Order: sequence, then structure tokens, then C-alpha cells
Amino acid sequence: MGNNSNNTLIGLLAGTAIGATLGILFAPDKGVNTRQRISDEALAAKERIAEGAMAARDTIANKASHFADKASHLKDSFVETVQAKKMTLDEKVEYIVSDASHKTEDVISTLENQLATLKEKNKKFQKS
Repeated sequence: MGNNSNNTLIGLLAGTAIGATLGILFAPDKGVNTRQRISDEALAAKERIAEGAMAARDTIANKASHFADKASHLKDSFVETVQAKKMTLDEKVEYIVSDASHKTEDVISTLENQLATLKEKNKKFQKS
């Protein structure tokens, strides 16, 4: 908005406020009644604002609680996933170690058989 538009808007708002105030003050009703009506409207406005603020506070508290619950659920889900992956990793490591142990035993057995065969051949060569 340009500077003239801002000035025009401010002037319009100020004029409206002044006009409403003058309309209330020069109303054909008695001053006591007008002041009472202004007081009643001010109290009603105050109550509406307080109720709106309490409703907004409750809504914000509910949303915050909802987000906290959701964050807690996500954290728990993440922890469960990490634990499951850890268990899977531990199982894989255990399988690899176990498989390596079995293969080591197989290699030792094969080497022992070959050593026995070589010893037999060596005995035959020494006798000849």
C-alpha cells in the first residue's frame, strides 16, 4: 500500500471510532443509561475475550498433548526398530561365527586326512 492509502485507511478508522463515540454520547438516552450500556458492553466484550482466550489455550494444550503423544509413539517405534535391527545383526554375527567354526572344523578334518595320506605315502617311499 502506498503512503496515501495508509493515511486514508487511518483517517477512515479514526473517523469511524469518533463517529461511534459521538453517536453514543449524543444519543437521546440519559447519560446514566448510556454509561451503564457502555459498561455492560465492555464487560460482555471482556468475557468474550476471556472465553476465547481459554478456548484457544485449551485447543493449544490439546494439540501440544497430541503432538507429544505422537512424538513419544514415534520414539518408541524407532527404539523398537533399532532393537530389532540389533537383534538381527547379532543373529547374523552369531551365524557367521558358527558357520566359520564349522568350516574350520571341516578344513582341519580335511587337512588331517591329507596329512595321514601323506604319512602313508612317505612310509612307502622310505621302505623302497
